[in-house]
Amino acid sequence: MNSFLGALAWLADPANWAGDNGIPIRLLEHLAITGIAVLIAAVIGISLGLFIGHTGRLSFLVVSTTGALRALPTLGLLVLFALWLGVGLAPVIIVLVILAIPPLLAGAYAGVESVDRGTIDAARAVGMTEWQILTRVEIPLGLPIIVGGLRSAVLQVVATATIAAYLPIGGLGRYIFDNLSLRRFEPVFAGAILVTVLALVLEGVFAGIQRLTVPKGVRILRGSPAPYGAGRAARIEPDASPTGSSSDESDPVPPPAHHMQQHPTQ
Repeated sequence: MNSFLGALAWLADPANWAGDNGIPIRLLEHLAITGIAVLIAAVIGISLGLFIGHTGRLSFLVVSTTGALRALPTLGLLVLFALWLGVGLAPVIIVLVILAIPPLLAGAYAGVESVDRGTIDAARAVGMTEWQILTRVEIPLGLPIIVGGLRSAVLQVVATATIAAYLPIGGLGRYIFDNLSLRRFEPVFAGAILVTVLALVLEGVFAGIQRLTVPKGVRILRGSPAPYGAGRAARIEPDASPTGSSSDESDPVPPPAHHMQQHPTQ
């Protein structure tokens, strides 16, 4: 409790918000590392996911690649690439790219795969090319799931980017690694708080973006199983309104009319 209060006092100190080691500079470094890694991973993962989802080829890569890359130890990879490439930004970016590819690949594949096959067949029937089907039908309808993969990748990278300070490079992780060996726990807790707050802010931003990408006339059915164990993904279907109600009871048949005969009076 004392360390937590000390961390809050450290964050409130104006001296920690100025200079090259100030919080704004470290925050910008952290965001820059995250942005570069996610951008490179998006070019690789989303492009490959769209290709696999549209063509149906190499779909086994979604299972093998996402599972294998997620099982790799991040810190071990960082040390390995640092020994190979030397201390610098390159090993950090490579490790974070490897970390970000699985959710981006799975999200892009699941987004395209979730589009109803009847909609795609209708697009082909009106003469659309494969590129037009991908860009005008599959990507717009699957965009919420694709953004969901991007959202997951950003959160994983922004939380793991603290290891950049292990080499050391920069970012909010410097407050943790630089002060942990000195047993100065107030900056350590403060760095952890800053990373947590940053992750929560980005989570809220991308959650809002994901909601905005849902096209009109489309609903997301939560809880549908995602293909190849990609988690609980959303399945996209067009809205359908009932055209009428049916009844099991048929209209009653009127009984046959009985004619009354009048007897002549005598």
